Amino acid sequence: MTSQRTRLRMVERLRAGGLRDELVLAALASVPRHLFVDEALASRAYEDIALPIGFGQTISAPSTVGRMLELGRAGRLVDRILEIGTGCGYQAAVLSRIAREVHSVERIAALIAKARRVLREARVTNVRIKHADGSPGLAQIAPFDLIVMAAAAPQVPAELADQLSPGGRLVLPVGTREQQLVLVERTGRGFQEQRLEAVNFVPLLPGLSR
Repeated sequence: MTSQRTRLRMVERLRAGGLRDELVLAALASVPRHLFVDEALASRAYEDIALPIGFGQTISAPSTVGRMLELGRAGRLVDRILEIGTGCGYQAAVLSRIAREVHSVERIAALIAKARRVLREARVTNVRIKHADGSPGLAQIAPFDLIVMAAAAPQVPAELADQLSPGGRLVLPVGTREQQLVLVERTGRGFQEQRLEAVNFVPLLPGLSR
């Protein structure tokens, strides 16, 4: 259940489901998702479902990760990515395959310790994780070609949009009781926003947690 062949079968299902970006599909195929979930759930690691990772958080379904990356990449080469919500580190590992540099922010310290350990095991070397409230982003090292948020904000945070490079994209879930996937692109004339399909993410919470 944890072999490369199993990952390739998962990717073929995602391709059949409409995911078309071959670089994103290759990234999903290369990351051993079973390493990022509890051992008791390893047999379900390559199903297209979200799974609990503790602390009220989840690892997103592979199709959700793929959809957000496909929207954010839009066929472009992306050099620097900001991820809000490291969680177990799975999405950061996938991001690491499509960018030179990934900066990830997580508010729960215990999740960071586990994510760092598993990323080392998966031989991911271009992800930097910071223990911080992710809501304001990382203005000190902006701009970013892509910003991906793994928790639902009540509205699009203007601070994050301002940290996009020209042509950069922000992909995030927005809403409280009902959520939508939102794509924001920075253009020469400001920001363009598209509201897409309904999604279901954990809420974005402020502050830090041990």
